[in-house]
Order: sequence, then C-alpha cells, then structure tokens
Amino acid sequence: MKIAIGCDHGGFSLKSEVIGVIESLGHEVVDLGTCSLEPVDYVDFAVSVAETVASGQADLGVLTCGTGIGMSIAANKITGAYAARAEDCYSARMARLHNGANILCIGARTTGPELAKEALRTFLTNEPSPDERHARRRAKIRALEATK
Repeated sequence: MKIAIGCDHGGFSLKSEVIGVIESLGHEVVDLGTCSLEPVDYVDFAVSVAETVASGQADLGVLTCGTGIGMSIAANKITGAYAARAEDCYSARMARLHNGANILCIGARTTGPELAKEALRTFLTNEPSPDERHARRRAKIRALEATK
C-alpha cells in the first residue's frame, strides 16, 4: 500500500517513528512534509494528505500535529477523506473497522511514541468491516457529502 504522511512542526517529532512503522510493514511512504521544526500551518498539510488519499494516489494517510485535532478537522473538509483522531489501539481499530477511516491523526504532544506506533500498526492492519450495519452507516456518511 501507499501511505501518505504529513505533519506540522508540532507533529514533526513523530514523523520518523511513523515512517519506520509504515516501512516495517512493507508499505510505501509518500512524505508530504513538513521537513523541519519551523512553524507552519497544519491545514496545508492536512489538505495535501487528504486530497492525495481521496484521489486514490495513496491508499491511506497519517497526519501528526500537536494534538491531532486540527489535522482531523481540516482533513475532513475534503470529500472522500475520513480522518479519525485515534491515539490508542482500540480507537484506531474501530476507526478502520466500523467507521472506514482512511486517515489516522495522532497528537505528538498528547501520545507517547510507543503508543502512537502501536495505534498506527493497528490502523494499518485493519480493514473496514463488511458487516451490513457498518457498511450502511458509512454509506450514509458518503451520502452526506453528496448533498454539499
């Protein structure tokens, strides 16, 4: 799989950890920045990753910022991007399994690197459930996008 990653200066410290997990699972990394601790606007990187995933240029995405909140809000403005802030394994699993999230958002200032890596592994090794009730709910979310 191709995994697009993006971060702002607040999430930069977690970026190499994220890349390591992705590569250890045999996936290709599409690094969309940032590449330093210089202050930047998280919105720009969230949109870049969300558009890359929504267009099919990457299969999934990972965004890191200070809390993961801003990235998830911005990414979810892009049609076809389903970003979830999930900083534990259970939430990461449910984000993929039940909600069909295609972008994981993690806060580098709120989640330790080992837990963040485990949550990422969990996210990357799960697929959306084919169960009818979850598929129906995901379809309702996609239908909401069509009305905008």
